[in-house]
Amino acid sequence: MGNVQLSADYMMTKLSEAKVHFERALDCKHTEFDDLYPYMIEHPQFFWYKRYVAWSELLTIVKLLSELSMEWKSIFTDQQVEYIERRVMSSKVLDDWFEKNDTKEHVG
Repeated sequence: MGNVQLSADYMMTKLSEAKVHFERALDCKHTEFDDLYPYMIEHPQFFWYKRYVAWSELLTIVKLLSELSMEWKSIFTDQQVEYIERRVMSSKVLDDWFEKNDTKEHVG
């Protein structure tokens, strides 16, 4: 395993990937998790668990960026930043992650 320098660009790419992963999980779209656990699709708790995994990944990367004193808030709305800072994935996060008046489309 080589030494990887944690540049700001690298970390922002990882943050962006984690955000997309979480948003795809919210929209019940295919993610890497589906490939790892294809049998889970048959179980009702699958989508909740898939969202939890993606949320945990997002929080972990945000925590690393915070510990490294690196900016992470710029790719999120103010409401999303508030959810992340609370750290709890509640039904409000699931229901309101994509703001109603937001002009952005859900991830494709």
